[in-house]
Amino acid sequence: MKILGIETTCDETAAAVVTTADGDAQSGRILSNEILSQIAEHAAYGGVVPEIAARAHVEVLDRLIVRALDKAGTTLAEVDGIAVAAGPGLIGGVLVGLVTAKALALVARKPLLAVNHLEAHALTPRLTDGLAFPYLLLLVSGGHTQLVAVKGVGDYVRLGTTIDDAIGEAFDKVAKLLGLGYPGGPEVERMAETGNPERFALPRPMLGRREADFSLSGLKTAVRIEAEKIAPLARTDVADLCASFQAAVVDVVADRVRVALRGFDAVAGRPTALVAA
Repeated sequence: MKILGIETTCDETAAAVVTTADGDAQSGRILSNEILSQIAEHAAYGGVVPEIAARAHVEVLDRLIVRALDKAGTTLAEVDGIAVAAGPGLIGGVLVGLVTAKALALVARKPLLAVNHLEAHALTPRLTDGLAFPYLLLLVSGGHTQLVAVKGVGDYVRLGTTIDDAIGEAFDKVAKLLGLGYPGGPEVERMAETGNPERFALPRPMLGRREADFSLSGLKTAVRIEAEKIAPLARTDVADLCASFQAAVVDVVADRVRVALRGFDAVAGRPTALVAA
């Protein structure tokens, strides 16, 4: 089975061709995987602008699909189905992918496979890593922060989620607050490499709680308060704030994962792996 996949849920446009034997993900091969990033388009705004993202998808998706098919050595007529990320995501971008996929499926008379974006994160590792069910998923992609017991295809138990900001959002907002570039995660990490993670006593929200939920808004606010106390910020101040913030996030994630692992057996048995996506 050969599938053309389309992804437009946020700030990257992607098209890929994958093949599996009898629909078994563990026998899968990635024949092509073409990605175009929109970092340059959004850098001036310090975050993703939905309207700009949707327009950028429109401008490049057609030729990206052609490139993916060419690199896979196949044609639209030869694929067995067309899969598209149908949400959740930025609605403008999602619609670009959906409309394109529907049109291709209609013209080529192929099945249309609407894929849940988060479920794709949960299952994609099985395509390349041969994972066996069940496993614990730490989903920290984009605007999502969840801990999920993945018991099988279509069989999931959410053990924890963020009650406010996602981890990715917190990194982007802290980066913007400190005058760093976009995307914020790599910039914060780069500055943290030379910083002192113990200089600022930042909070560890939800640490020690019995449930596996996250909360990042208070930590983000604490960074802003510390920055205002010592403004204007020298480069060493920014590095120390980044290191302290990153250390706090790591502590929170590690604690939440431990809590989720303790509750995993009750809902899914013994986990085979921890997957971060």
